[in-house]
Amino acid sequence: MKNFSWGHGIVIALAAFIIFILSMMFLFTNGQKNSEMVTDNYYEEELKYQDVIDAKKRADDLQEKPVYKQDKSGIIISFPKDYDNSNTTVKFVLNRTDDQNLDIHRTVQLDANKSFTIPTQVLKLGNYTLRLTWTRDKTDYRMDYDVIWK
Repeated sequence: MKNFSWGHGIVIALAAFIIFILSMMFLFTNGQKNSEMVTDNYYEEELKYQDVIDAKKRADDLQEKPVYKQDKSGIIISFPKDYDNSNTTVKFVLNRTDDQNLDIHRTVQLDANKSFTIPTQVLKLGNYTLRLTWTRDKTDYRMDYDVIWK
């Protein structure tokens, strides 16, 4: 058997490093196949993001905010009882980070209880980001919620 020298050690270390980098490249890309961008129009929406920041700030400044709860019928979003919805437009988006085919975009009307329901039939098990946007008296508001549907 030959003597093991520092030159042999460098070659073995370099080969191990190359094998490690190649294995990470192939393993990492295989694990990310279902990751998709949240939106197809990412750059256009990024330009309008200051409006989103302002809408979130206005929603945070509200005394009473819309809340959501989950039950057997689906996800129920309730606005405060004293909320005047006569001149209000409400939209919501449920985004799935792992499959954009499961995203839900709707414009809804509030019922007599100042709420609306996202029915169980349109929801699949998993994590969603609920983006609730409403316009009242030409003023935009937005709240984001992380939702785990079980």
